[in-house]
Amino acid sequence: MSFILALDQGTTSSRAVLFDQSGAICGIAQSEFPQSFPQAGWVEHDPRQIWNSQLAVASKVLADKNIRATDIAAIGVTNQRETTLLWDRRTGEPLHNAIVWQDRRTSEFCDELKRAGHGDLIRDKTGLAPDAYFSGSKLRWLLDHVPGARGRASRGELAFGTVDTWLLWNLTAGALHVTDITNASRTMLLNLRSGQWDDEMLRLLNVPREVLPEIRSSSEIYGETRILGAPIPIASMAGDQQAALFGQNCFDRGQSKNTYGTGCFMLMNIGGEPARSKHQLVTTAAWKINRQVEYALEGSVFVGGAVVQWLRDGLGLIRSSTEIEALAATVPDCGGVYFVPALAGLGAPHWDQYARGSIMGLTRGTAAGHIARAALEGIAFQVADVLEAMRQDSGIPIDQLRVDGGASANNLLMQIQADVLQAPVVRPVVIETTALGAAFLAGLAVGFWKDRKSLRAIWRADRVFEPAKSPDEVAHRRSRWAEAVNRAREWEERSRFKES
Repeated sequence: MSFILALDQGTTSSRAVLFDQSGAICGIAQSEFPQSFPQAGWVEHDPRQIWNSQLAVASKVLADKNIRATDIAAIGVTNQRETTLLWDRRTGEPLHNAIVWQDRRTSEFCDELKRAGHGDLIRDKTGLAPDAYFSGSKLRWLLDHVPGARGRASRGELAFGTVDTWLLWNLTAGALHVTDITNASRTMLLNLRSGQWDDEMLRLLNVPREVLPEIRSSSEIYGETRILGAPIPIASMAGDQQAALFGQNCFDRGQSKNTYGTGCFMLMNIGGEPARSKHQLVTTAAWKINRQVEYALEGSVFVGGAVVQWLRDGLGLIRSSTEIEALAATVPDCGGVYFVPALAGLGAPHWDQYARGSIMGLTRGTAAGHIARAALEGIAFQVADVLEAMRQDSGIPIDQLRVDGGASANNLLMQIQADVLQAPVVRPVVIETTALGAAFLAGLAVGFWKDRKSLRAIWRADRVFEPAKSPDEVAHRRSRWAEAVNRAREWEERSRFKES
C-alpha cells in the first residue's frame, strides 16, 4: 500500500490529497461548495453538500491518478472545527443546515454567560472563552429552535457532531458516532484536563449527554470505509489547525505555526500540561497519541484569506484571489490606509464580537492598490497581535514562525509578515500542512511511518522570509494599526445604542 489519503474538509471547499511515504503530494482534488448567509451575521452550510463534495474529490483524486482503493494504507480526516451539525441517528438526515464557525447568532447568549459570571468557570474547565465561535452555544441553539429537537435529543434519537464526526458517520454508513479530542476541545463542553465531556458545562449550556459522540484519540484505527471500492482503515481525525501544527512538525514546546486560510490560526505547542492564558488566547488540545495528550495555545483571527475573497466577490476589485499580490505590488506602501478586516468581529486577543470591518485613512489619492496592500497588512497585523500575546503568555521567545495555508503562497504577504513580526517566516515545501498532518497522524496509526523522528526527516523549508523593515518603522505602523482597531471595536453595539 503506497499512499495515505487525507480528506481535508474546509470552510469553503473540500479537498482530497494523496501523499506517498516521502510526504510528497501525489495527487490533489478540490471542490468549492456554496456558502449561505440567511441573516446578517449568520453563516450556514448544507451538510449534504459537505459530504457529497468530500466524497466526490476523494473519488476524483483516485480516478485522476489511476489509483485503486487497495493502494491506500489509511485515510486521515481533518476539518473545519466548530461548525455544528445535528442529524437523525436512524436515517442520517440532517435536521438543519450546519451552523458554521463564523456564525454569530449566539452572541447574545454568550454575553449572558459572561454577565452571569461564568467566564472564569468556562476558561478554567474548557480553556476557551465564552464566545459564539465555539460549538456548544450553536448546538444549544439548534436544540432550542428546531421543532422537537430537544426532546428527541434527550431520547437518544439525534446525533450532534462537528464536521469530522459527520464525515466519519457517512464514511462508515452510520456505524460510528465518534469525535477526537482536538475537535471536542472546541465545543465548550469538554473538560480539558479529564479529556471527557463535563457535566457542569452540559448543564450550563443545557445539552443532553445522549446527543454527544464518543471521544477518541487523534491517531488510531476507528474503523474502515468501503465507500471507495475496497476496505480502507480510517486512522486519524484532527481539527484543521491542530493537524497543521502536527504537519509543521511543531513537536517541541514553544514551536509555533500560523495557517492562512479563511481565517488565520496560530498555535504554539505548550507540552503535556494545559495552561490558562492571561492574554485572551485559548488553550486547546493539540493531539492525543498513545494515550498522551499534548496542548497548545491558540489565537484565532476570524477573517484572514476571507478578506481577499471579499475584495473579489464583494467589491469586484480583483477577478481571482491570486491577483491580490500583483495589485498590492503596484504601490510601494499602503499610502496611509489601514484596513481592519473585522467582517465577522475580532478574535484573539481582542474577542470583540461587535467589531466591524473598517477602512481608514482614505484620501482622493487612494488607489485600488493601496486598499489591496492594506488588506494584506491587516492580515499580518492581526497575526502579529496574536503572536505577541502568545509570547507574553508562554514566556518563550519566538525565533521564527512556520506558515502554511493557501495565502502563504503570497510572497508579498509573507514578506510583510516577517517585517511586522521582526522575525523570520518559514514556509515549507508542502504548504498543504493541514492535509499533511492528517496524513502523518493516520500513517503513524497504521505503521506507514514509524515515529516522529521519521516525520522530521520529511519536513523541508522552501523559503525563509527575513525582516527588511527597521524596528522603528514597524513600531510606528503597529501603533497606527492599534488606533485603527480601537476605532473599529464595538461598532455594532455603539450603533444600536445610538439608534435606541
